[in-house]
Amino acid sequence: MSYIKSKIFLSLSKAQKSALCNYLRALVKKSPNFSVNEILQNFIDDEEYYFKINNPHFEFLQEFIFNDEFKQETLLFINECKKYYDYKESQKPLIEAQKQFEKEKRNFLKQVKMSKEAPTKQQLYYYDSLCKKYNIEKQDTDNLSKLDLKNMISEILDEYSRNSENINICRD
Repeated sequence: MSYIKSKIFLSLSKAQKSALCNYLRALVKKSPNFSVNEILQNFIDDEEYYFKINNPHFEFLQEFIFNDEFKQETLLFINECKKYYDYKESQKPLIEAQKQFEKEKRNFLKQVKMSKEAPTKQQLYYYDSLCKKYNIEKQDTDNLSKLDLKNMISEILDEYSRNSENINICRD
C-alpha cells in the first residue's frame, strides 16, 4: 500500500494527501460490501454535496475532483485498501487460532512453574478450612507443590458444588 501511496496524489501536500488517504481508508473499512466503483462514486457524491452546501471536507479537492486522473488514482488507492481489508479479514481465523495457542501455552507454562513451587500459606490455610468445613480427612501437604494443592482444592470445591446442585434439584 505504501508503494501505491507514494505514486498517487503527487500534486497534494503531504498533510492533504495523508488526510485524504486516511479518509478513503476509513470509507473502505466502513463499507466492506460495496465495490470499489461504488465507494468511489459515494465519495465523489458526498464531496460534491458538501461543496454545494459550502462546507467541504477537503477544500483542496474542488479544483480536480472531477478530473479523470484524480479518479483513477483514487480508484487505485481504494482498490489497494479493499485488498488490504479483505486479506486482513481472511487472516482473522489464523490470528484467533494463534491467540488461542498462545493462551494455552501460557497456561501450560504457568502450571509447570506452579508444579515446582511450594504451596503458599494462604493455600494451606484455605485447604485446612475446606477440610474442616466439609469434614474431610486432611492429606499430608508437606511434599506437595502449589499446583497439586490447587488441584486438590478445585476437586473439593467441584465435588461439593455438584452435591449442592443435586440437593437443590431434588428439593424442586
